[in-house]
Order: sequence, then structure tokens, then C-alpha cells
Amino acid sequence: MSQVFVKSEFAPLKRVVLARSEFAFPSDDDFGEDEFLTEETRELYMGKDVQGKNYKEVFPERQEKWENERENLKKVLEKYGVDVLHPRLLTDYEKEMGKEDGYSNFFVRDPFFTVGPFLIEGSLRFRHRRNEIQPVRKLLASESNEHDCLYVSIPTPDLSAGPDSEDGPFLEGGDVLVLGKTIFVGRSGLASNVNGVHWLKNLVRNYGYEVVEVPLHETILHLDCAISLVREGLMIVCEDALLQGIPKQLEDWDKIYVSLDDASRLATNGLPINEEVYITDPAFKFIGAQLEERGIRVEYVDFEISRSFGGSFRCSTQPLLRNS
Repeated sequence: MSQVFVKSEFAPLKRVVLARSEFAFPSDDDFGEDEFLTEETRELYMGKDVQGKNYKEVFPERQEKWENERENLKKVLEKYGVDVLHPRLLTDYEKEMGKEDGYSNFFVRDPFFTVGPFLIEGSLRFRHRRNEIQPVRKLLASESNEHDCLYVSIPTPDLSAGPDSEDGPFLEGGDVLVLGKTIFVGRSGLASNVNGVHWLKNLVRNYGYEVVEVPLHETILHLDCAISLVREGLMIVCEDALLQGIPKQLEDWDKIYVSLDDASRLATNGLPINEEVYITDPAFKFIGAQLEERGIRVEYVDFEISRSFGGSFRCSTQPLLRNS
């Protein structure tokens, strides 16, 4: 059988899941859970009649641009021979059931992730995202049936203390970076938590993997908003986002630094196709220029709308096969 396997963040990308572009606002006017929205986006929404409505209904032009962004990313991926798969769209029933908290099917990085041969369903903290695994589950079942892998799922969140319980376990793919047998897991208090990190440690240590917890600044949603591993020995990093500094495993790497403000705009959330090619947004040409100086070919894709939701290229994709 062929494999589901991710060796590292920059091993040649061969098969990937690319996100859909579906989002609806919660039915009340409380945007308290929307820390993922940029300040500019929140200002765009405030004062408008958006409660309980699909994004496409309120902002049809932005929706079209959003979908085009993902299609343009797909073209770049396919240009380099990457096999691109998609989650299914949400059903009418799922949309109706999600009206109170809002619903989303927009960043496939988080509801599942791949570490070595492990295909792992995660557990999301935001209530409107907790069912986001559903549109991709049939695809995961197909992958596990057709390819060699270990398909597992983290326990569902413990709600015994109420829907806002912090017990979790919470573990989101945006917090998980793979470097061979080392797995870095971010924890800011907004996404993955200690119980999620412990669950992953207990799973993979039996297979020779080390899990390194990386405490994050309270405004950073995921680890991939602070670190991008471009190739062996080269990284993009927001040092101010790392409460205990750069992990010792990465201390000697060549570094391209970004500010906390740039990190909040998703400057580190680019996507390596392999060690020679990197995808980023034209908003970050200052990063692209530094990559090109180091011999990296840079592909630019405008991802303005995607970034307005708090995610970019890495958030929009989840590899199924990254291997030499």
C-alpha cells in the first residue's frame, strides 16, 4: 500500500487537502469567540446585520474573492505536481444546526493533522469549529482504507463543567509542527491545551517521537503563526511570540525574523512545497526577498480574504503525504 506520511514541514509535498470557503456568523451579536478575526475585519462586520447569516449572503464580492484565492493556490500546488483533495461542502442540515454558534468549513489544518504515519483527528476549542471534522471525515476514512497509516482520534472535549470548560483535551493542527521524530506543539491558551499535549505525548512516544511544548504569546492563536520551517536549517520566526524563546532544537538554524504585528497578519503562515519552493502572500515580499537571497523560489498568491479570517496558506492546507 502507498502511505499517509508526513516526514517534516518541508519534505516534498505530494498529496494535500485544501480547505473550502464556508463561514456563517453566530446568531447573537457576541463576537467573543472570534479572536481569530483581524481588527480590520471586526470593524468591517460591526454595525452590519450579520447575525446568523452566511458570509456569502452578506459579502458576496468578498466571498467570490475568497474562493478565487483558494483556486489560485490549487493551481500553484498542481503546477508542482501536488495531488489536491477537498473536504465536502456543508449540508443544509449542518448549516441549520450551526446557526446559534455559527459554522465554519474554512481552515482544514486544524480539525485533523498528520505526524509521520499518524492520521489524527484533533479537538477544536472554538464552539463554532468543533464539528469541522465532519466535512473531511469521509475523506480520512477513504485515505485510511486505501493507504498505510494509523488513523486515530483524540477524545471529544469534556463538557461536564459546561460548554466553556477548559478541560478539553484540545489539540489543533495549527499548533503542530513536524521535524522528523520531533513534534513541536504550541500552547497559547486560545487553542491546544496541556491535556491535548499530554495526549499526543502518550500516543507517539511509543513510536520513538519526542513532543516539545512551545508556550506562545497570548495573542498568537497557533504555533504556525509564530514559526515556519522552510527547509532544514532555515526558519521564519517571530521571537516575541515565543515565551520561552526559540526551542533548543532550532537555536542554530538560520532565521528570518518578523515582528509580533507581522505575525498577527500571518507572516509566518506560508507553505513550503519542498525545500526549494515556498508560497507566501505578496503582502510579505520582504520575507520573499530574504528567502530568494537564500536560494528559495517564492510563489506569491494573494490571500487577503483568507488572512482576514485569521489563517493563511498553512491553515488552508493539511498534507497527507510529505516524504522524500
